[in-house]
Amino acid sequence: MRNFFSICIILMTPLLLQANASPDSSSITIVPKPVMMKTGVGQFVINRFTTILVRGKEAEVNKIATFFADRIRFSGGPKLEVREMTAADKHLSAIIFEKQLTRSSLPEEGYNLKITPKQVLLTAKTGAGLFHGIQTLLQMLPPDFSGQNIPMTYKELELPAVTITDYPRYPYRGMHLDVSRHFFPKEFIKRYIDLIAMYKMNTFHWHLTDDNGWRIEIKKYPKLMQISAWHTDHEDLPWNDRPAQQPGDKTTYGGYYSQDEIREIVQYAADRYVNVIPEIEMPAHSVEVLAAYPQFSCTGGPFTVPTGSYWPNIDILCAGNDSVFTFLEDVLTEVMDLFPSKYIHVGGDEADKTNWKSCPKCQERIKTEGLKDEKELQSYFIKRMEKFITSKNRKMIGWDEILEGGLPPEATVMSWRGVEGGIAAARQGHDAIMTPGTHCYFDYYQADPATEPKAIGGFITLKKVYSYEPTPSELTATEAKHILGAQGNVWTEFIPTPGQAEYMALPRMIALSEVVWSPKSMRNWSDFQRRMVSQFTRLQKMRVNYSKGSFKVEVNTEFDSKTNGIKVILGSEQLDVPIRYTINGNDVTSNSTLYSGPFEVKRNGVIKAGLFVDDKLKEKTTEMPLVFHMAIGKHIKYLTTYSERYPASGQGALNDGLRGSVNHRDGLWQGFLGNDIDIIIDLGREMAVNSVQANFLQNQKSWIFLPVVVEYSLSSDGKKYHSFNEVVNRIPPKEEQNFIQPFNFQFMENTKARYVRVKAKNLGKCPAWHEGAGEPCWMFADEIVVF
Repeated sequence: MRNFFSICIILMTPLLLQANASPDSSSITIVPKPVMMKTGVGQFVINRFTTILVRGKEAEVNKIATFFADRIRFSGGPKLEVREMTAADKHLSAIIFEKQLTRSSLPEEGYNLKITPKQVLLTAKTGAGLFHGIQTLLQMLPPDFSGQNIPMTYKELELPAVTITDYPRYPYRGMHLDVSRHFFPKEFIKRYIDLIAMYKMNTFHWHLTDDNGWRIEIKKYPKLMQISAWHTDHEDLPWNDRPAQQPGDKTTYGGYYSQDEIREIVQYAADRYVNVIPEIEMPAHSVEVLAAYPQFSCTGGPFTVPTGSYWPNIDILCAGNDSVFTFLEDVLTEVMDLFPSKYIHVGGDEADKTNWKSCPKCQERIKTEGLKDEKELQSYFIKRMEKFITSKNRKMIGWDEILEGGLPPEATVMSWRGVEGGIAAARQGHDAIMTPGTHCYFDYYQADPATEPKAIGGFITLKKVYSYEPTPSELTATEAKHILGAQGNVWTEFIPTPGQAEYMALPRMIALSEVVWSPKSMRNWSDFQRRMVSQFTRLQKMRVNYSKGSFKVEVNTEFDSKTNGIKVILGSEQLDVPIRYTINGNDVTSNSTLYSGPFEVKRNGVIKAGLFVDDKLKEKTTEMPLVFHMAIGKHIKYLTTYSERYPASGQGALNDGLRGSVNHRDGLWQGFLGNDIDIIIDLGREMAVNSVQANFLQNQKSWIFLPVVVEYSLSSDGKKYHSFNEVVNRIPPKEEQNFIQPFNFQFMENTKARYVRVKAKNLGKCPAWHEGAGEPCWMFADEIVVF
């Protein structure tokens, strides 16, 4: 279906109302932003006389042309004729797309589009490229031209004159949807795919199985549909408070997709050049399987399908039982018959190996296979399944836990626990897809939790998604080639309905689409905000339940070396919504100072700011303590590096005058994973130094621990250091409360220095009593205050 072919579509029309004015490029609001775009003069007018011509007898091109005509009619435009081009048509005023197989340098999914008052010319090597070009054409029509199945409203439609060359930055551009926790109907899955395709994404990762429900018909194992797909309905209770299913309870909540429905959805996606990757979880997140087939467990059960939260995930498939592998191979055989995708996702995440440690069969497997421990047993499990998948000419994808104990030779890693998994995979020569929880988990809050539907936690705004860079800077150019792209994940523990799934996915999906399509150098947040205005109109006309975004004010600072003051910069996700603020700690009202640009502060204070719509505060006021001290804005040299997962604002985050909250995801904390902190602050000249204070965070449930000890030292020349002083942590790591702990030291009177060195020793590994025992732990640092 995606072979190279001759592409020839001609959009013809009597040229009515051709304006001579050149369209302003700012009026063209395409998302994702094209690689190259040059505006021309005039417009091409589509009306009821317009014909779509297809050169040659290429069925795929005809199908795509018909898709475009149907979209025009479906949204209230004129009915356009689609026919094959004849020799008599060659002199007609038209846009001609010709085969460019041998002379085009476009990538597989790229396209060229040229619109003049006389013709619309769309060229591509592949159907995918042509289809992406059609999405661009549709986005150049008026923003309110996106209705659904309405009578003809627009007798004429104008396309601005423009020349576009466009192609994606990454080959993998995906969206995920979990249908296990909450089951969504077939028609919504199609709508989700439509939204994916609309923004030139090309992959739908369908999370079909998990503890709370099995969602795919497997004919060889009917109990998966009879038992595993259903559980007791406790939707009236909070997710984390739902009781376990009891014997005799009616199991009325759930569902599954028949094989015919799967085939229908897969074909629907293929028609939109979206690949569907199925995920069948193993060895963990499989207790719903054990409810139907307890013989595949280590303990024999009994088990029930969880109605809500299920943790720790100790009931997993037995790695010592050969019948488990027979079952999985049977299942995957049916799955691969339904899904033509070259990738098959096997999960592999969050496998608690408690039962493996006490299971005689698992321990015997470790012994007979010469394995070191249960981590290597998981590797054995994954490698065995990868060998089977490879034998069927497919490739395996798994979450980054599949790295544990050694990675199968052809496996692709989906890096979700930050970027480290992707980095490790790429350095080992394996492909990786980046989907870190810091930027790509769309089940997290996107605005003030007090104004939002209940979510699982976290905080990822539209702007944060847009700021994401999928290729880690630590990789070499050769290693970076293994980063295939990125994906947004929608887990549905707290997302019970299709409408709420749309709300959580959009518009963050749109921001990610530009991250993975457009050149990094062309991405600009302000420009994206401007283009999103028309996208919101389109979504509204499509009746998509998108989020209006965060109305929270962001506070940033910039040191002014000329005045030795701090410039405070206020902003938000919202375009042209008034911001009002105070700097003395007073509450913000509609009479407070209107923000018009950066303003200077030269003393301690509390900045409060809020967005006002119709003179009413839209969301909770942002409150930011500002600490004015000698090290603000001064150069910092990092002798150890912070993690890209929690960079805060990067270089200078530790002396920007802003203090973080107890929420480690507030963007003000800099995280060090397993690393000590060793930094040097250059004050610019020798001066009296009275004290130094550094703030650290304790949140052991998130694997964040206070440093063991903090050491401060001073130097006048940056070579010899004196006044070595240690501040030892006296708070035990087991402390469960989340809190900020200052580490302060007072120097002797008349102590002078130019350089201040701060070292903080990381606890290193999570303690034996901790759920992450033996794994690297975090140390989070905030403002380093020098007086």
